[in-house]
Formats: sequence, C-alpha cells, structure tokens
Amino acid sequence: MLDLLNAKYEDADMATKKNANAVALGSLGGTARAKSLSKVRLAKIASEGGKARAAKLSAAELSRIAKLAVAARERKRKGNS
Repeated sequence: MLDLLNAKYEDADMATKKNANAVALGSLGGTARAKSLSKVRLAKIASEGGKARAAKLSAAELSRIAKLAVAARERKRKGNS
C-alpha cells in the first residue's frame, strides 16, 4: 500500500518538472518569430492581445487597472518613478 502512495507522489513531482530542452526551443521559436516581424506588425499583435484581455476583464478590474496607469503616468510626469 505504501508503494502505491509513494508512486502517486513521484508521478505528481514528475508532472510539474519542465523539460529544459523544450523550454529553450519554445522561447527560441518565439524570439525568432518576433525578430522576423516588423515593428508595425508587432504593435498590431500587441494591440489585439490587449483588446482581447480588456474584453475579458470586469468593469471593476478594468477601472482598477486604469487608475493604476493614471497614477504611474503622474509619478513619471513628476519625476518620482
């Protein structure tokens, strides 16, 4: 019985570990794609992502984020970044 419990925990540990080679290849692919795109295209992709994120946020969360942005701009304007 104890062997079954230990095996279950070992499997759980293995599931949380990431393959370092896969991580490196994944980030390399994203980096390579980003380098091949123009700045205009990158900006368009970022804009689409931002709009999609905003559409999923509640009105209260959107308002909270907007207030944080206003405060950050004020700090930057005053030179207290």
